[in-house]
Amino acid sequence: MKSAVITKTLIASLGLFAVFAPSQASAQLLPQPWVSVGGQDGEVTYAVGARALDFGVEVGRGPDGATGVDVLKFLSLPIISPYVGVGLYSEDKGVAFSGGVQVGATDNVFVGAGYNSVRGFNGQLGIRF
Repeated sequence: MKSAVITKTLIASLGLFAVFAPSQASAQLLPQPWVSVGGQDGEVTYAVGARALDFGVEVGRGPDGATGVDVLKFLSLPIISPYVGVGLYSEDKGVAFSGGVQVGATDNVFVGAGYNSVRGFNGQLGIRF
């Protein structure tokens, strides 16, 4: 009888440990910076950004000297990370919407492509620490 209680307690404890055990962190705590170059209306546009905990911030310069900030939300998948964002730009450009993907090229380098309604299509190159 005593061994049956110990066995049941051990099985229950292992089950609870499996349910409540901490899992591997899916988001990287160190920021992942990138640079972006693109074009809109025949002008070169550029931006710099950083991502941490599946959120990102991108500061960019668009056509006609418009500057702005975008806040991005990433969906972390094993190889590819799509994102969507919204931003605010000067020079009467107003609110901007953006979306794109970032793909891990190596362990420490990623590339991406995106679209921003103010800055147009862009390519991205970034590093992971």
